[in-house]
Amino acid sequence: MAELITLARPYAKAVFRLALEHDALAAWSRALGVLTAILADARVAQRLTQPGLTAAAQAEFLADIAGDAIDAEQRRLLAELTRYKRLTLLPQVAELFEIYKAEREHKVEVEVVSAFAIDTADREALGLALQRQLGREVHIHVRQDADLIGGVVVHAGDLVIDASLRGRIAKLRDSLNS
Repeated sequence: MAELITLARPYAKAVFRLALEHDALAAWSRALGVLTAILADARVAQRLTQPGLTAAAQAEFLADIAGDAIDAEQRRLLAELTRYKRLTLLPQVAELFEIYKAEREHKVEVEVVSAFAIDTADREALGLALQRQLGREVHIHVRQDADLIGGVVVHAGDLVIDASLRGRIAKLRDSLNS
């Protein structure tokens, strides 16, 4: 997975610069989301692997499906990715683009995985604490996972805070084994 991200990074940076130049961050974000969703469809993937389908035909096929959801610049990205056999990088390009966009807008998406339901007051308190810690606007997405036994795990970009009982048990086990 890290290799795909590494290969996708130059494309994502180029797309991000282009989007900034044209003040089109939101449009590129939507288009990359649409294209990623199209590529995730099994029927589309099957069609793209047909023998004899040229790079230009692949790009045209995807652009036709996307229709008005993409513009000429985004069609050009499709053409470049298909020409250099890099179409499989599109989800990573979209992921990196969203990271660059969030950094630019001083926002961060945070996933909180909790063993139990988190009420609104605790969610707001956690959001404020993370906002102070990270110095950015925080958007929290909460998910429940009973396997944590207790506590929470917070994912904010590269930052992972594991305050779960399962995590503490694993640390204790590791320290006893060493």
